[in-house]
Amino acid sequence: MSELSAATLLRDEEARIAALHALDLLDTEPEAAFDALIALAGQMLDCPTSLLSLVDRDRQWFKAKAGIELTETDRSIAFCDYTIRENDLLVVPDAAKDVRFAGNPLVTDGAVRFYAGAPIHATDPQGTSHAIGALCVLDEKPRELTAEQGRALKHFATLAEALITMRRVSGEAVRVSRSVHRQSRRIHRGQRIFAQVERMSAIGWWRFVLADETIQWSDGVYRIHEIEPTTSPDLRTAMEYYPPEARARITAAVDRTMETGEPFELEVDFVTFRGRKRRVKTRGEVEMQNGRAVALIGVMHDITDRYRIERSLRESASVDEVTRIANRAAFNRQLERALEAHRDGAPLVLALIDLDLFKQINDTYGHLAGDDVLRSIGQRLRSPFLNGSFAARLGGDEFALILTDPDLCAAAPAVVQRLLEQLRAPVLSQDVELRPTATIGYVCPHSRGASARDLLHAADTALYAAKRERRGTAQAA
Repeated sequence: MSELSAATLLRDEEARIAALHALDLLDTEPEAAFDALIALAGQMLDCPTSLLSLVDRDRQWFKAKAGIELTETDRSIAFCDYTIRENDLLVVPDAAKDVRFAGNPLVTDGAVRFYAGAPIHATDPQGTSHAIGALCVLDEKPRELTAEQGRALKHFATLAEALITMRRVSGEAVRVSRSVHRQSRRIHRGQRIFAQVERMSAIGWWRFVLADETIQWSDGVYRIHEIEPTTSPDLRTAMEYYPPEARARITAAVDRTMETGEPFELEVDFVTFRGRKRRVKTRGEVEMQNGRAVALIGVMHDITDRYRIERSLRESASVDEVTRIANRAAFNRQLERALEAHRDGAPLVLALIDLDLFKQINDTYGHLAGDDVLRSIGQRLRSPFLNGSFAARLGGDEFALILTDPDLCAAAPAVVQRLLEQLRAPVLSQDVELRPTATIGYVCPHSRGASARDLLHAADTALYAAKRERRGTAQAA
């Protein structure tokens, strides 16, 4: 390596370290937003360990983690160091077979065999982007990462960057807002800085004067409301932009802040003057003068894009990729909720459904045809006659249906027979007519103390009894 290129690399690394340290993230306490993001990433990608790693000069430190006790490691053994150097998605299907990692103690100790990480960036004062860390998932077993999972991992990294930016900007916004109202000698400079922050981050400041209940908004808040900054709103008008449930939460939070002096922070739904549905985060605190509360001041941030990404990722984590009905994780949660309601007297029927000879369809016509059959079954399990029942694909050719409608539960045998008939309907795939059938075992719990395990075992036993007698039929437990 030439002296020139070595010097350039050193300068780039120093700038990267400076951009990382400027965030004030290293060695901070856990934060719920980051922890939730990491937990969701691990759940969606079905990996036991997920991390938000920040790569410092000689170490990697974990801002958020799931499935691991470590808080940091030496940089010399950090997989994420390779991710930030390549500055792209890094996937290691089997670290034991990768010359870069085969001798890594995390690999030789059996802690890591699979790694996938996407870089996380921060911008320095000169506007240069630097990879400061990575959002990654790990597994003790070798595995592959699908293209869709790779895209999801990049989305998670983008969301982590947005959270980091929001954390930095919100902190700066609160500091500037306080400065604007408490230090008149710096008001012009503070307003100029805050105006820049507002334009860049869809954020604005507000002030509610307690004496006369007047409200002041910055230009950024007017932009969020999609109205012109011509008149000052009154309290009643300002609250009309929030749905009733959000108004109640805001009122309760303000009352608590006035009573305790503690700041509040809320995420609520919001409707602009033009009727657009948005999601906003608002923070507020008491402004004191001479030991007396004179106003509430705070910031308002339009977080709609981030909120939609989070909802989309949560939905993806609960939906089966092929059939677009619920997956097993979502089914387990729904069954527990249904059982809880059943203990209070609500009706419940659980049906387990196996496709008959599904492997022959895959072997004869290919997996594309098999997927067409699975999608069709998913659609039929959402038929109108099932009246809001909860359908899920448990895996492979196994499905489940949770009935909670009183009329359907009361007529469970007839409902199951009608479902069997619908599942026998042919499926057209690549000009070939396929005729799937299914076998069903179902249970109507008699004991309100039954557990999810009890119900699954009973329905499974009935299912296999039906298979032994004749495929394409149903039996009750």
